[in-house]
Amino acid sequence: MTGAGTGPFVEFRDVWLAYNEELLAQNHFAVEGIDLQVRQGEFIAIVGPSGCGKSTFMKLTTGLKMPSMGKILIDGQPVTGPLKISGMAFQAPSLLPWRTTVDNVLLPLEIVEPYRSSFKAQRKSYEARARALLQKVGLGGYEDKFPWQLSGGMQQRASICRALIHEPKMLLLDEPFGALDAFTREELWCILRDLWTEQRFNVILVTHDLRESVFLADTVYVMSKSPGRFVVKKQIALPRPRDLEITYTREFTDIVHELRGHIGALRAQAAPAGAEVAP
Repeated sequence: MTGAGTGPFVEFRDVWLAYNEELLAQNHFAVEGIDLQVRQGEFIAIVGPSGCGKSTFMKLTTGLKMPSMGKILIDGQPVTGPLKISGMAFQAPSLLPWRTTVDNVLLPLEIVEPYRSSFKAQRKSYEARARALLQKVGLGGYEDKFPWQLSGGMQQRASICRALIHEPKMLLLDEPFGALDAFTREELWCILRDLWTEQRFNVILVTHDLRESVFLADTVYVMSKSPGRFVVKKQIALPRPRDLEITYTREFTDIVHELRGHIGALRAQAAPAGAEVAP
């Protein structure tokens, strides 16, 4: 494995993916020509119109899908199958209803090596780690509650803790806050910001929320309509640490409007002749 600063942590070299051999024979690709280099500890966000291949990109990054052409390296190593060094959280928290919050968070340690083989012997220390993480995201006092006793925002906090409990080098987030109300969503932006600032794991965030992408990320990539490819790379030069007040500044809203313009142009290109494009 590479060390920090010795090369990109995530590298895509001209990656193309067709979902099966028949589509490949027809040159019908879900994503095409992806070249990407992500620095160690960098936080990137990917935005774009629905169906552009954002989730496909995530599957490639985690090794759940292998490219039809091209090469993917994570931490200097070729991706040949599902990665153990990544954690994932999705729009639906998917907590197991029969397990308490702390037991849901511990789940990866029960199934992922090298933790699995030592889980029973070290359960106390692992549980202490889980409880400390839950405290950090504001779930102190809820560790022994069941998912049905938690609000949607609380469940999503627990889901993020579950994704981080095995101390992954990379966190992949697929629309993690999309189902939450605006206030809860902004709370979770700040929690994620603080966890990332403290630990500096790599983050790849897929989102439809342009404000979210600009607030959290170092770099925002815009994907084109399918077949997905990166058509815009926007470095977010806003100073860190970022507080929510920055989202009301002209500098922030100008970046959001710029990204919205790019996506609007992509949607207009994809619309059939004569069709109206919804705002």
